[in-house]
Amino acid sequence: MFKYQTSIRQKTVFGYYVGVVIIAGLCIFTFFTFRLIEKKIMFREVISGLFDTTLEIRRFEKNIFLYEQDSDFNENIQYVIKAQDILDSNIEKYKTLAIYQQLNSINQDLKKYRGLMEQFATLKRKNSVEKQLLEQTIRNTGKEIITISENVSKVETEKLRLFLKKTMMNLIIAISFLSLGGIAVGQILSRMIVKPLKSLEEKMRQIAEGKLETVAINSRDREIVSLTNAFNKMLKELDLRQKHLVQSEKLASLGTLLSGITHELNNPLSNISSSCQILLEEFEDADTEYKKELLSQIDGQTERARNIVRSLLEFSRDKEFKKEKLSLKNLVEQTILFIRGEIPTKVETVLDIPADIIIFVDKQRIQQAFLNLFKNAVQSIADEGSVFITARKQLFNWKIEGKTGMCDYPRYQGKCTGKCPSNEDTVDIEIRDTGEGIRPEVLPKIFDPFFTTKDVGKGSGLGLFIVQEIIEEHDGCIGVDSEVGKGTCFLIRLPIRRDDAKNRKDFNR
Repeated sequence: MFKYQTSIRQKTVFGYYVGVVIIAGLCIFTFFTFRLIEKKIMFREVISGLFDTTLEIRRFEKNIFLYEQDSDFNENIQYVIKAQDILDSNIEKYKTLAIYQQLNSINQDLKKYRGLMEQFATLKRKNSVEKQLLEQTIRNTGKEIITISENVSKVETEKLRLFLKKTMMNLIIAISFLSLGGIAVGQILSRMIVKPLKSLEEKMRQIAEGKLETVAINSRDREIVSLTNAFNKMLKELDLRQKHLVQSEKLASLGTLLSGITHELNNPLSNISSSCQILLEEFEDADTEYKKELLSQIDGQTERARNIVRSLLEFSRDKEFKKEKLSLKNLVEQTILFIRGEIPTKVETVLDIPADIIIFVDKQRIQQAFLNLFKNAVQSIADEGSVFITARKQLFNWKIEGKTGMCDYPRYQGKCTGKCPSNEDTVDIEIRDTGEGIRPEVLPKIFDPFFTTKDVGKGSGLGLFIVQEIIEEHDGCIGVDSEVGKGTCFLIRLPIRRDDAKNRKDFNR
C-alpha cells in the first residue's frame, strides 16, 4: 500500500499557513469588532446630539417665558426642528432596539411641543389664564422631552461602557485563544521537526565519542529518513574501515611478537638439537636410561616449542568473541613471553599476581589489551627502569554501601572510561612503569582513536583505543594516572563471578 511520506518543508509551509490563518482570523475579528464599536459610538453621538439639542430647546424656552422675544422663539423652533430631523433620520435604523419606544415618544412630544409653542406665540404679550395654562403645558412637555432624552443618553452611555468592556474581554480572550493555538501548533511542529533533529544530534554526539551504533530516528520525514540512511551508510563504512585498521594494528602487533617468539623458540630448538647430537654420537655406547633421559628432554623441549607456537596461533587467529575462565598469572606470563625479545636488558619486569586469581575473559582479546599496555610501558622507559604488574581481588562488602567503582581509588577519580563494575567482586590489575610519563594536556586524549604522540610512521594511534574497547567488551573500565618524569599507571577493573570470589574475610579497602 502506498504510504504518504511527509517532509520538513511541508511541515514548515503548513506551520507558516497556520500562522497566517491565525493572524488573519485575529485581524478579521478585530476589524468587525471595531466596526461594531464605531456604530455604537456613532449612535451614542446621535443620542448625545439629541440630548444637547433638547437642552438648548429648554434654554430658549426659559428665555421666551421671561422676555418673550421673537429671536428666542425662532431659536427655540429651530432647535425643535433640529431635534426632529435627528430623530427622523435615525429612528428607522433603531426599530429593533429597546429604546425605540422612547425615541418615538420624544418624536411625538416634539411635534406636540412645537404646536404648543406656536400657539403660545399667538398669545405673547397677553396676560390671561389660557396663556398661563399653555405655558405650564409647554413646561411639562419640555420637561418630559428632556427627561426621556436624558434617560436615553444615560442608558446608551452605560450600554456603550458595558459593550466596550465586553469587547475588550472578548479581544483578550480571542487573542489568548489564538495565541495559545499558535503556541500549540508551534510546539507540535517543533516536536515533529526539532525532536528528530535533536535525536540525530545526540546520535552524532555519541558517534563523535566513538560509539558507532546504527542511527534510528523515529521520523517519516523525507529529509530525516534520507539523512539517517546516509549516516547509517557512513557508519557501516566507518565500522568496516575501523575493523580493517584494528586488524592492521593486530598484524603490526603480530610482527612485534614474531621477533620475541623467535628468541623464545631458539632455546628449545637449541636444546632439542644438542640432545639429538648427543644421542646420535653416543647411541651405541649409552645405556638405556641415559637414552630415555635425552629423549625425555627432546620431548619436553618439543612440547615447550609447541606451546609457544600454539599461543602465537591463538593470538593471531580471527575468531568469535568467547569468554572462558583463565588464570590471570599464566595469561600475563604468556603475554610477556611474546614481547620478551623487545624488552631491553636494563628494563625489569616485576609481577605480583596471586596464582588463585581467575578471570572470565576472551583470551585473544584480553591478551591484545595486555600486550598493547606492556609495549607502551616498556617503550616509555628511555634507559633503565621497571614495569610493575600487580593484581588484587576487590571483594564487594554487602554491608558497606558506596564503596565500589573508580571512586575507591582517588588517583583515578574522573580519569576512567567505561562503566565501572558496581555491587560485585572485581579484579583490579595495575600496570605501572617508571618511564617518562604523560603530559597533563595530553592525558585526556590518549584513548581517542588515531591520537598518538609518536613520530609519523611509528604509531597508528589505535593501541589504547583498542584497549579501551576490549575492556568495555568485558564490562570493565580502565583508568590512567601519570606524572611527567615519574611514570604512568593504568588500572583495569574487571568483574569476576561470585562463585570465583574467595577469602571474603580478607576484604579491605
